[in-house]
Amino acid sequence: MDTGSTAWMLASTALVCLMVPGLALFYGGMVAAKSVLNMIMMTFGSVALVGCIWVVYGFSASFGDSIGGAGILGDVTEYFGMSGVMTDDPKAVIPLSVFAAFQALFAALTAALICGAISDRIKFGAWMAFTGIWVTVVYLPVAHWVFAFDGKGVTGGWIVNKLGAIDFAGGTAVHINSGAAALAVILVLGKRIGWKKEGGAERPHNLPLVMLGAGLLWFGWFGFNGGSALTSSNTASVVVLNTFTATCSAMLGWLLVEKLRDGHSTTLGAASGAIAGLVAITPSCGAVSPLGALALGAIGGAVCALAVGLKYKFGYDDSLDVVGIHLVGGITGTLLVGILGTADAPNGVNGLLYGGGLSLLGKQAVGAFAVLAYSFCMTWVIAKALDKTMGLRVRPEIEQEGVDVHLHAESAYDLTHPQTLEPMSAPAAAG
Repeated sequence: MDTGSTAWMLASTALVCLMVPGLALFYGGMVAAKSVLNMIMMTFGSVALVGCIWVVYGFSASFGDSIGGAGILGDVTEYFGMSGVMTDDPKAVIPLSVFAAFQALFAALTAALICGAISDRIKFGAWMAFTGIWVTVVYLPVAHWVFAFDGKGVTGGWIVNKLGAIDFAGGTAVHINSGAAALAVILVLGKRIGWKKEGGAERPHNLPLVMLGAGLLWFGWFGFNGGSALTSSNTASVVVLNTFTATCSAMLGWLLVEKLRDGHSTTLGAASGAIAGLVAITPSCGAVSPLGALALGAIGGAVCALAVGLKYKFGYDDSLDVVGIHLVGGITGTLLVGILGTADAPNGVNGLLYGGGLSLLGKQAVGAFAVLAYSFCMTWVIAKALDKTMGLRVRPEIEQEGVDVHLHAESAYDLTHPQTLEPMSAPAAAG
């Protein structure tokens, strides 16, 4: 047991846990004041539910021995109820329990990402039901495909082992997965009342909150990517450096597109650009050099800045640009591994620009679009079934008046002044 690596994984797990309030604030600041509590509740609610599912059967379905050796789903009974996870294995580098906790947060955050696309108009109970079914049917198999490596006497997932695609920390399993799911739910749920092609139904109510959330996400992402090395090592160090580098260049790339397209650069663009860079570098942080990370981040930031406008062209109401950032950013970062990857990086594989040919790019494309297709199709079926049974959408009057008051009986800000108080007297004149 490597105590240094164990300490790093415990710290990384705590860092990733900080991404939960980071995401809640990032999303919450971008919606109207009448919906901010609902966004925070959907984020924390999905994390709570997925955490329970993970203990019962989620971890086993993701990291258990592949059923039939097909690489599709782990054996749900192997770690059912976390049986065997607390056993101390002297041959392991880190305890299985810390790995289970680390991966639980990946599952929880992936589900929570989806809610940003459907703000202001979904029932909270329907969202919770969707989360539980979606994680079980979509996330757990995809996590097995991407994260479960073959071991001694253990068969893992088909994308990482049979296909040989590279996804260091979840560009496919987390970002393409959640982005494709978000698009499917949007199409079932429909547009917000008042949503028009020239702009969204509501403007962000608190941009400082958005920036704070983005900063917390950036901070936590060092654990998200760096912890995926599973050791306190040079690999983790390179990954952290690449994560920081790509985020910086992505922010600048997004702001440049804004300046050229709109004539100004915005704080919302800076926050969104940072997240776009973090998404793009997630699958590639162990495959590229720091200069490669600069290029990848700039490309990811610019591409995502352009992609968020597609919702106006095609008419789908992606409230907080989950599709434009997570789906497009995840695809961009995953494919660029096949172009910018270098054997000098920890993953040790050359992409097209380093003489590796088209083989790696092809593998990356197969992995990315397999996850996209599976997630989109299965999510559409889940959302359609729930809509036909319990109904997904709130009543129009609830949407217009605000989901916070109607669904949670609370308001984020009390801006009323008690009428019983006497008005303050004017201050005495100086002197």
